[in-house]
Amino acid sequence: MDDRKRLFVLRHAKSSWDDPGLDDHERPLAPRGRRAAEAMAAQLRARGIAPRLVICSSARRARETLEGVAVGGRQLIEPGLYSASASDLLQRLRGVPEATESVMVIGHNPALQILVLSLAETGDGARRDSDLDAVRSKFPTGALATLSFDLRWSELAPGRAELEGFVTPKRWQ
Repeated sequence: MDDRKRLFVLRHAKSSWDDPGLDDHERPLAPRGRRAAEAMAAQLRARGIAPRLVICSSARRARETLEGVAVGGRQLIEPGLYSASASDLLQRLRGVPEATESVMVIGHNPALQILVLSLAETGDGARRDSDLDAVRSKFPTGALATLSFDLRWSELAPGRAELEGFVTPKRWQ
């Protein structure tokens, strides 16, 4: 049996810029983002990804992404994730109950990309793999990084997780 914990880091799907007067926090998903969320939902189901806990930004586009991917689990909408830095996200993850074996974070860049790189890179620069290189290059809207680790949530730290996969919207559809 695999006792590793899993962290799914999902950037919200493509948002709409149709109403330039709309507050950034209230921007909805664009039609392309809605289609991507539907495709993501099908892929998540096909891969058996069903996190026990979902922590989601309160921004409308993040909440609509959560609704679109329909992953189930306990869902928390957290206003602090809207403007969170990577270190804020790490601090939040360290507070996850230890019995929780899988968590999905739905939020925003650049914090998500920095978090994934921080957790997965060892610091010596020697680790090269195509998924890690892809995350370094770009973490587009709708992208999902899957990390795993053999630690308590409270012990999660830079360089202590393994990047198991990275999927972008072009590969979802």
